[in-house]
Amino acid sequence: MTPTGALHLPISTTFEVPGARVVESKGACFGLVVRSIGVVKGFTGGWRSMFRGEVPQYTELLEDSRRHAVDRMLDNARLLGANAIVGMRFDSSEVGAGLTEIIAYGTAVVVETDA
Repeated sequence: MTPTGALHLPISTTFEVPGARVVESKGACFGLVVRSIGVVKGFTGGWRSMFRGEVPQYTELLEDSRRHAVDRMLDNARLLGANAIVGMRFDSSEVGAGLTEIIAYGTAVVVETDA
């Protein structure tokens, strides 16, 4: 999940990076996105939600939003001087009529590979 052309930055949902050890913590890093589904997709998604099964309009929106939030979190970690992120999580909430907030967050760290 690295932005195109960016240097690889390991992300772990645990508090370690396999094959490396954390030597410095740079603090919390995050990426935040607020999205609206829009009128057309909202209408078709609302129509689909009346029936059983997946609502692809909402799935696509949330997948894109999570990718965007992760990209912003990676940029934030790099600004802090980190070369990895541990303890990464997602959270989401509704912030208004038709607006969804997605946040990716974790701890920006410096790791060294085990030799």
